[in-house]
Amino acid sequence: MIITIGGLAGTGTTTLAEVLSEKLNVPYISAGFIFREMAAERGMSVLEFSEFAEGNAEIDKEIDKRQAEKAKSSDNLILEGRLSAFFVENADLKICLMTPFEVRSKRIAQREGKSVDVAKNEIIIREESESLRYKEIHNIDIRNMEIYDLIINTDSFNPESISEIITTTLKVI
Repeated sequence: MIITIGGLAGTGTTTLAEVLSEKLNVPYISAGFIFREMAAERGMSVLEFSEFAEGNAEIDKEIDKRQAEKAKSSDNLILEGRLSAFFVENADLKICLMTPFEVRSKRIAQREGKSVDVAKNEIIIREESESLRYKEIHNIDIRNMEIYDLIINTDSFNPESISEIITTTLKVI
């Protein structure tokens, strides 16, 4: 079974991928893992590679390509990343996590040790940049939810409850 988990920053995609991976005994990978893998291949730190990747559409394309390839060569895998659902054609279940902006801002502020106002400003800048980049590089509108099978508000449920919703859904597909 192949599952993709996407969502904006602060929605809990990584946390859910970890919980679901353990519950289903299925490995997971994230776009972040692949990014770090690519940095190591080039002998760069994550920060150095991040600076290198800015303005280099080929890096984004390679991350997406690698996720799709890993899914094609696996029978059981959870893929976590903003665009995973758009590139993993053989996914059995495509999940999108949503959370109100205020909640995401608080989560990110707490996780990264910054004020909520700083987190809000950074989220706005990051999401505008990503939206433009995804449209420009892949012709993807990240706000298009039609590709997803299941959309869950993570402010309404804890990670364990969300994993229960997903395992129940898996029983009927």
